Amino acid sequence: MTRHALRPRVTTAVVTLVLALAAALLGAGTGSPARADGGWWDPADRPGPDSQINVAGEPFRGTGPDGTVRGFVDAHNHLMSNEGFGGRIICGRTFSEKGAPEALKDCPEHYPDGSLALFENVTGGADGHHDPVGWPTFRDWPAHDSLSHQQNYYAWVERAWRGGQRILVNDLVTNGQLCALYPYKDRGCDEMESVRLQARETYRLQEHIDRMYGGAGKGWFRIVTDAGQAREVVAQGKLAVVLGVETSEPFGCKQVLDVAQCDRDDIDRGLDELYDLGVRSMFLCHKFDNALCGVRFDEGTTGTAVNIGQFLSTGTFWTTQKCTGPQHDNPVGAAAPAEAAALLPEGVQVPSYDADARCNVRGLTGLGEYALRGMMKRNMMLEIDHMSVKAAGRALDLLESEAYPGVISSHSWMDEQWTERLYRLGGFVAQYAHSAEDFVEAGRRDAALRDAHGAGYAYGTDMNGVGGWPAPVGEDAPNAVRYPFRSADGGAVLDRQVTGERTWDLNTDGLAHNGLVPDWIEQMRLSGGQDVVDDLSRGAESYLGTWRATERHRPAADLAAGVPATASSSESNPFTDYGPARAVDRDRNTRWASDWSDDQWLRLDLGAVRTVGRVTLDWERAYARGYRVEVSADGTDWRTVWSTTAGDGGLDTASFAAVPARYVRVHGTERGTKYGYSLHEVGVFGS
Repeated sequence: MTRHALRPRVTTAVVTLVLALAAALLGAGTGSPARADGGWWDPADRPGPDSQINVAGEPFRGTGPDGTVRGFVDAHNHLMSNEGFGGRIICGRTFSEKGAPEALKDCPEHYPDGSLALFENVTGGADGHHDPVGWPTFRDWPAHDSLSHQQNYYAWVERAWRGGQRILVNDLVTNGQLCALYPYKDRGCDEMESVRLQARETYRLQEHIDRMYGGAGKGWFRIVTDAGQAREVVAQGKLAVVLGVETSEPFGCKQVLDVAQCDRDDIDRGLDELYDLGVRSMFLCHKFDNALCGVRFDEGTTGTAVNIGQFLSTGTFWTTQKCTGPQHDNPVGAAAPAEAAALLPEGVQVPSYDADARCNVRGLTGLGEYALRGMMKRNMMLEIDHMSVKAAGRALDLLESEAYPGVISSHSWMDEQWTERLYRLGGFVAQYAHSAEDFVEAGRRDAALRDAHGAGYAYGTDMNGVGGWPAPVGEDAPNAVRYPFRSADGGAVLDRQVTGERTWDLNTDGLAHNGLVPDWIEQMRLSGGQDVVDDLSRGAESYLGTWRATERHRPAADLAAGVPATASSSESNPFTDYGPARAVDRDRNTRWASDWSDDQWLRLDLGAVRTVGRVTLDWERAYARGYRVEVSADGTDWRTVWSTTAGDGGLDTASFAAVPARYVRVHGTERGTKYGYSLHEVGVFGS
């Protein structure tokens, strides 16, 4: 077939930019159907015609002797992204009352031969055209390299559940700029409106499945809003679904020419609304620098396209600097393709970037800190992926200062050198759904850390997220899946998945849709990764542990607020008081500042012997490279409980085994600047 000419209103430049930007933003033998078991797990009234599940056996349920649950976690999925981005980036729906023939249809502009499937033709495996017919033939989609077609039809999610998955995080996702640029859309581009719609559709999906099982609360798909509820669902052998948010402008918090388009009231209203919708985790920034934080760049030509998209949305390009630590953002792409550059105003060019300047200058803004503290106030979990190194570092500083465990890296977009800090807080880590071999290798890399912190493991499939998924390995590969096979827990038997006239085989189709996740896990086992699969089975308990600890977190009493403070010296200034009391007045606009020499100290009197296990230090620019935290019962005999020679300023948290102490002293040994030491605030907390 020949490719149709694009419609006149769709310029080559717009198409080029939109498609590359979209790819970054979202990130067959014959089988025999396994028999229906007729148990509680089988619906009484599935809409017909519909997809097969091809799994036999009762889903495991219950808890271990110690009350723990088991099961896999998909920490990053987009069940309803077909409703985002103007409604025409992801084609096909997650469900329909009329069944698969109605739900699994291509977008109208993809007919008759896919030549106008703009996004698919650049990012997918269609090579300029594809068969748009979904049900019943599915000749060309879904596929592991088709990025614009539905992968989360409810029956495929059901198969993943039957194969051992017990928790799914449904991130409500969209991008207003992509929606505005893409020529095909059937709705508006407001991000918060899309989030609301996707949340409603997720609840409608729950009702849809409930009706198949005889009424409210009887289906396997259960939206949960607290860890206890989720634990009960998992123990029942059902799928606990958690709502999250991944957008570029949450609460309308974009920045235009570095001017924030939201304020604190917008953030509070937005957080309250999301919480009321049932959202319990979220990203503060995604792909574009916004009024809350800077982002971790995309690489290559995709990164260049995203950078242009950011300029068109905000009036600013990414700005880089040399990294101050071992962590770094991704390298920014090279010069823009001519077609994409043509979208820029006359005289505007994509900046060139030094190869050794790989960190975004933008970190967590004041509004971003306010939003993060607002999430902590509401006991929500922060998704740290997509944050710039500078933003992520500051976010971790704030979380550590509050001993707040609610932090997640759900799909491999965090610098992996942050992993230990995240685990120390009690957070949760999942890897992107790479090939079985790569996933096993990544799992083993951090196995010692997981063991040390008692953490389980998880995957983030990013289904419907335009990321690309594992390719087929071939039927003769050493790790080829042999059908039928047993689920990881041994209680179910899975055959090749059949929908309509199409049969999917992981060996020849790759990870084409969500229903093949159990097959992919079996391929991990065959790749020599039984240890990683075992860690995955502990994922549900680990995720719920992070969530439960987040819910139970309460701000600790600050033992140092307003206490008597003395210092070795204070900088003299006729107009400003830099005395030691300024470090405990709980006003970040004030500070203690010492004389300009290395050996200086600040001493706090707690008034009585208290149990002390954590000290926070909020440094002004004049920070300490080397310092000790010392404690004393009488103010005379001191002992060191924590020290560093690698301080880098910002917000430090010194955590140590709890000790009794009346006096706490911060003793500087080496300045980080030519000035003295200067602290906005010092906090002292119990264990």
